[in-house]
Amino acid sequence: MLAGIHSCGLFGIDGYIVDVEVDVCNGLPSFEIVGLPDNAVKESKERVRTAVRNSGLEFPMKRITVNLAPANTKKEGPAYDLPMAVGILVCTKAVKAEALDNCIVIGELSLDGSVRAVDGVLPMVYTAKEKGYKRCYVPVANSEEAALVEGIEVVAVSNINELAAILNGKAELSFTKVDIAELFREKEQNINDFADVKGQENVKRAIEIAAAGMHNLLMIGPPGSGKTMMAKRIPTILPELSFEESIEITKIYSVSGLLKNKCALITKRPFRSPHHTISGSAMVGGGRIPKPGEVSLAHNGVLFLDELPEFHRDVLEELRQPLEDGEIHISRVNGAMTYPASIMMVASMNPCPCGYYGYSDKCTCTPNKINRYMGKVSGPLLDRIDIQVEAGPVNYKELAYTGREEKSADIRQRVISAHKIQLKRYADENIHFNSQLSASQIEKYCALGYMEKTILNNAFDTLNFSARAYHKLLKIARTIADLDGCENINVNHISEALQLRNLDRKLLH
Repeated sequence: MLAGIHSCGLFGIDGYIVDVEVDVCNGLPSFEIVGLPDNAVKESKERVRTAVRNSGLEFPMKRITVNLAPANTKKEGPAYDLPMAVGILVCTKAVKAEALDNCIVIGELSLDGSVRAVDGVLPMVYTAKEKGYKRCYVPVANSEEAALVEGIEVVAVSNINELAAILNGKAELSFTKVDIAELFREKEQNINDFADVKGQENVKRAIEIAAAGMHNLLMIGPPGSGKTMMAKRIPTILPELSFEESIEITKIYSVSGLLKNKCALITKRPFRSPHHTISGSAMVGGGRIPKPGEVSLAHNGVLFLDELPEFHRDVLEELRQPLEDGEIHISRVNGAMTYPASIMMVASMNPCPCGYYGYSDKCTCTPNKINRYMGKVSGPLLDRIDIQVEAGPVNYKELAYTGREEKSADIRQRVISAHKIQLKRYADENIHFNSQLSASQIEKYCALGYMEKTILNNAFDTLNFSARAYHKLLKIARTIADLDGCENINVNHISEALQLRNLDRKLLH
């Protein structure tokens, strides 16, 4: 007898429908799986056989053949255990075949017949919904994640017997629902606040501008000037995620196996801070079976690189393409993947190996040492960092100041106001922030008057800016104007943008 069960696989962060075809016929007892299965899929036959028997159901001692279609796409992971088991039960008439019409089945099996969670359920269910499927049977641990997709019924399954009872109409059918609005209302207790930061008003202003337009930011200064402290407080002032942005992030975390059921939807912008010993594949993604890296895990959020020159140069150079394109392309033997990587990169560094050059007599670094240290950050990478600001040492008077410093909540209100202006302006452009403007969009939304053009022309000739730096200056000026609530960019906005962009000249010379 032949049975066909619909399931789903993963390619990158997108799903694709897999037809699990099960044939049970007379012959010597065997269990074969075809359709380019990996080792985890090949081992499914032992899990399925034992799980069915331990559930008190009949496992046929016949020739069993399972085909995973499309046969030319490699199948990975244990998500096909449950559909294989259901297909066998349909063939033995233990389950009604018609109950599986227009449904998909996903899940890994334990040897006792219980259903375990699998990675990537959210993009799988999204694909099923887009393909017109009406219902999905998923593990209980993945049910809330799957229920984020509207327009498809989600049934949580804890074991094979429960699923068999539901399909045979012997158990009550209940659907998992998630209150998405409530997920967004849940507040996190922030222990970090900009009110804790003493002094550094110029850096805090630069961070506010960077957060409002999601611009890349580099802070350079001596040890103890508060660079890391301020970077860790950036998430407290970032604008809220839209539902579409949340889904994009949640898909990435789901595929990576980092999504926990208690946190079905990522509602806060990610903040990733990898150690400087990180490898290239861990940073941008890769491996034998390509997986998202830190750049993609920080999508729509912040990637913080502390002590930037300490990262391996080849790792830093791999960031150039995602910083420019907002996505990362990975090619491996097993396939080519594209992962989203629209990030706000925040980096910090010292001016020299010892950290005190230009700030204290403590510095003992030779000019060659300083040049080698600075040379670890290449010009092309530096050119992709929108804002470069100096974080000088904090004096005793600033540290001993007992007055009220501005809180994160106050800064965030201004950032949110500027973000709302951008959302309204770019409603038809499929972008959310000024940093995402293309060259043609810059001409449209960053028009300048005569005086502004004159100042920019003088700066361009004097400081020898690149074309990329020119465009970034206009984007920064557009963000400053939005923070001021101005429709047009004026002289003050251009002047402040230039002040935030002059550090790369010092580093290059």
